Order: sequence, then C-alpha cells, then structure tokens
Amino acid sequence: MSVKVIGQQAIPNMPWQDRPAGCNDVVWRYDANPIIERDILPTSNSVFNSAAVPFEGKFAGVFRVDDTSRQMNIHAGFSDDGIHWNINPERIHMLGDDPEVTDFYYAYDPRVCFIEDRYYVTWCNGYKGRPTIGVAYTYDFKEFHQLENAFLPFNRNGVLFPRKINGNFAMLSRPSDSGHTPFGDIYYSESPDMEFWGRHRHVMSPSKGWESTKIGAGPIPIETSEGWLMFYHGVLTSCNGFVYSFSAALLDLEKPWKVIARCTPYLLSPQKIYECVGDVPNVTFPCATLCDADTGRIAIYYGCADTCTSLAFCKVDEVVEYVKKNSQF
Repeated sequence: MSVKVIGQQAIPNMPWQDRPAGCNDVVWRYDANPIIERDILPTSNSVFNSAAVPFEGKFAGVFRVDDTSRQMNIHAGFSDDGIHWNINPERIHMLGDDPEVTDFYYAYDPRVCFIEDRYYVTWCNGYKGRPTIGVAYTYDFKEFHQLENAFLPFNRNGVLFPRKINGNFAMLSRPSDSGHTPFGDIYYSESPDMEFWGRHRHVMSPSKGWESTKIGAGPIPIETSEGWLMFYHGVLTSCNGFVYSFSAALLDLEKPWKVIARCTPYLLSPQKIYECVGDVPNVTFPCATLCDADTGRIAIYYGCADTCTSLAFCKVDEVVEYVKKNSQF
C-alpha cells in the first residue's frame, strides 16, 4: 500500500468483500445489499443515511430511523460484524441541562466521529422546526450528552474531522434553506471548544453533471499521506427530480479548505433497484466509512432511496489514484 493511512486503527474484522470478477469499478457494491431493510424495527418505515464505527472490538452506530408516523429520529445500535445490526427501537434521548437545546423537533442523517476520548455525533437537528447541526457525545452509545447546536439554521451535513486542526475542532457543513435546498456549497469551520464555531472557509461549489445542483460532505474524512480523503455526495436535477450520487476529493491536511484534487466522474450512482426505488427514488447517500489502516480497505455505508442501508467497498490506494488521475483541477 503506497498511500499511508494516518490516525486509523486496524480493523481486521471489518466488513469486506473482494471486487467481483470482471468488475473494473473503483467502488463496488456488497452482493447482499441492502444490509439494513426498512422494516428492521416494528415501527420503522425506513432506516438509511446512518453511521457506523469500530467499538470495543465490534461495531456501534447511530441510525436514521423514520417511523410509521414519518417522524425522523436517530437510534443507537450494535453489531458483531458491521453487517447484521441490533438497533434500539427507542430513539436516542439526549441528556443535557437546557431544554432549549435538547427539545428538538426532528433528527436525521447522523455522522459519528471519534476524537481523543469520546465519540461525537452530529446530525441535522430540527431547532424550532428549522434545520441546523446538532452535536452530542457518548462514550458507550447508551448515554448521549447534547451540546450546543453548531450553527444557526439553516445548515445540514455537519461532518467532523477526526483530529484537531490548528489546535481546534474542525467541521465541514453545507449552509442551506428550510426546504429541499436547490443549492449548496461545502464550507469548513473551526471551534476551540465544540461550542463556538468560526474561521469559516469555503471549500467547494457544485460543478457539472452529476453534482451540478448541490454538494455535501459525506463520511468522516480519512487522513492519508496524500491529504484528507473526503467522500461527498452531489445532486443532479433531472427532468424527474433530484439524483444523488457520490464521489471523492482530496483536501490539504492542515488547510482542509484547500482542495488538492477532485474527482470529475462519480464513484457510485443510483443504478440498482434498491437505490432507484423507494420513498425518495434515485439516491445513494454515504454517511460513514470503516478504514483498516493495515490493508487500506474501506467499507462505505450509504443510504439508498431514503429507504434502506447498503454497503460498498474500495481500497484507499485505488481511490486516491483515481481521484488524482481524474481530477478537474
């Protein structure tokens, strides 16, 4: 492996499946997708756009669960193998002293990031019914302590970096509006204390084709010797609505608002029936990766058609090489 993975642990038991014979794709799908069906819980209408991390030799996660009343919430879950999940049927009830923060209207699209000694969760949080970025931390995925919302509404796709940058916590986000936003750039921000955020910097704007309408950061960026590997989603407005695909870019390690390379083609787009048919057709939306430092193997968890959750695989060497070779910069 020529590209060095930095700051990641070895995950020898992570989900993995070799590239199928005859497949030349950089990212390939798990042949038993979807791994989490929409009705895994008695009251779930759909389970998608969720995050998984290594935890105590196994795996834990935070999952978007829309229930049969179509309320959007986040639930904790555990897994022995990262594929078969036991998801708590009760939503996460945040601990905190200020009901102004903990009494939120909805929660969706979580990310989970381990920094220093705890797991931080970010999600799209309905503060007074308006989308902003909620922040909480947990040590055990049983108790969750909510912090202040990171930004004013309207904002989505809050994605933390797994280490401090310039001595500060760092986050990517996508300022938006109150609806199905027809625009969106990725921005970078820093915080000394995970409460007050500033030093905002522009990272990327939508480009052409598959990402011509809006873009947003996906999983937690992976630190490599070539830069931060950031998977991100992009949206095309077709004659039949939005189409969500995803690709990757490389960001500068110490100035992550500076883009080193950005892949022109998508890496994965809605093509399989479970990606094209569902509550929101034509969506592939990545929210988490597992990366084994020893082998460079990457497993990508992505939501499909706003209905179920699937897995895809790639190798850090191949993705970085492909991004650099096919960069629009």
